[in-house]
Amino acid sequence: MKNEKIQAISTGKYLRLSPNKVRRILDQIRGKECNEALLILEFMSYKPCKTIKKILQSAMYNATKNYGQNKNKLIITETFANSGPQLKRFQPRAQGRAFPIHKPTCHITIKIQAL
Repeated sequence: MKNEKIQAISTGKYLRLSPNKVRRILDQIRGKECNEALLILEFMSYKPCKTIKKILQSAMYNATKNYGQNKNKLIITETFANSGPQLKRFQPRAQGRAFPIHKPTCHITIKIQAL
């Protein structure tokens, strides 16, 4: 008995990207077919696109190898970016003061399933 609701999941953790900037890109590809989403990511000019593309390709590979689904009929059902731990650094300022710098990290999750 083949279950059509099987979802293949791929995650990227502790990525040195801002979650808000990643969400802007994930909103563009959510609900699209995987091949179409790969084309969108290829031609968008944002830094996180390269990382998101790798995670999407990993999810597609998981779906084809682990669950035997057709590569051309995969659709992105769920994408989200959660914030990870912040790297805290300090920038020296005038008169012995210090200015805090927060470098964000994020965890990206992509879930896909067959049509």
